[in-house]
Amino acid sequence: MNLTMNKSFFDVGYYQVMKHGESAPGDAFLTKKVQGRKRIISVLSDGLGSGIRANVLSSLTATMAIRSIENDLSPRKTAELISRTLPVCSIRKISYSTFTIVDVDEQGMVQIAEYDNPRFVLIRDGRILEPALEKFSFETVNPRRNEIVCSRFQAQSGDRLVFFSDGVTQSGLGQRMTPLGWGDEGAREFILRTLDRNPEQSSNQLSQTLVQESLRHDAYSPKDDITCGSLYFRKPRKLMIATGPPYDSERDASLVGTLKGFDGRTIVAGGTTANIVARELGVEIEVDLSSQSEYVPPSSKMEGVDFVSEGIITMSKVQEYLEQSHSPGVNMNPAERIMEDMLNSDIIHFLVGTRINEAHQDPNMPVQLEIRRNLIKRIGETLKKKYFKEVIINFI
Repeated sequence: MNLTMNKSFFDVGYYQVMKHGESAPGDAFLTKKVQGRKRIISVLSDGLGSGIRANVLSSLTATMAIRSIENDLSPRKTAELISRTLPVCSIRKISYSTFTIVDVDEQGMVQIAEYDNPRFVLIRDGRILEPALEKFSFETVNPRRNEIVCSRFQAQSGDRLVFFSDGVTQSGLGQRMTPLGWGDEGAREFILRTLDRNPEQSSNQLSQTLVQESLRHDAYSPKDDITCGSLYFRKPRKLMIATGPPYDSERDASLVGTLKGFDGRTIVAGGTTANIVARELGVEIEVDLSSQSEYVPPSSKMEGVDFVSEGIITMSKVQEYLEQSHSPGVNMNPAERIMEDMLNSDIIHFLVGTRINEAHQDPNMPVQLEIRRNLIKRIGETLKKKYFKEVIINFI
């Protein structure tokens, strides 16, 4: 998920694995963009125990938090409301769910409220910062667990915010190398090393790397649910996809000029479109047989364009993958490559040619081979609603 902060974006991602042997995660991670505003709310909740009951409690907590803050209740007040509302275990005398609430407004002001989760980690310029915090107490049956910790700071471009459940810090508990668990310091040092090796990785990638390392400490048999959320405040990444020839062939040069001058990655989807681009650029198209797949035609290579694929069949597969939240394998087919580029981008421009290709009007063709413009509209809506991307579609 990505939102604009002046000239920066909020890149939000998370990764999660369930406790070994359970059928549902006991942690919940929810993110929502406030309608009509460039504001984002993220909540990580950890239900007491594991399995279905923990899943219900953590999901309830996260949903309550999202709705309260969306209605302009402060993170502190929201945290107090949730803490007072949640039932308490009659045996252990602790609330049924812990949580971390992150609220980022359109100016990049970050407010965080934490209840009994590990402390969040803020990285700026390769160092961990400790923003000022305030602690607020409230009445509860367990005086040791009656404190909400709140922080507030102005985000800067390049900042990383990472927060996680105790499945991360307690991973490796009882193991020879980590008898007391990995701990906060171990996780923090690992995050710094990971970003030092790959400073531009996405929030999804960073979250997955941290969870996978926690999983390794548990010998790949997690003793608890492990969840990590991450925000990355950075410049937007742009992607342009040109598919279909312009309605008027006199606009071919304009199409190629727009592609050539684009400040970001470029993809050409469609044989006719690729031939137009190759002709205008004076380059050759080379089919990449190594990308052959049973699902979509192979991709091609062309100087001046980052990626070249077939059109309707491939883009239909891209839409299917996006709707299914498909996870690409190691050797990605062309549709997976395009999906990966989309998900790693913040602003996606489509240049959609409106010249009709009669082959795609044939009633004997598979149903999923829709008319190009309707297919791109569907992809655009999926990217906006499900992945919160900024999408611009220009018909030419």
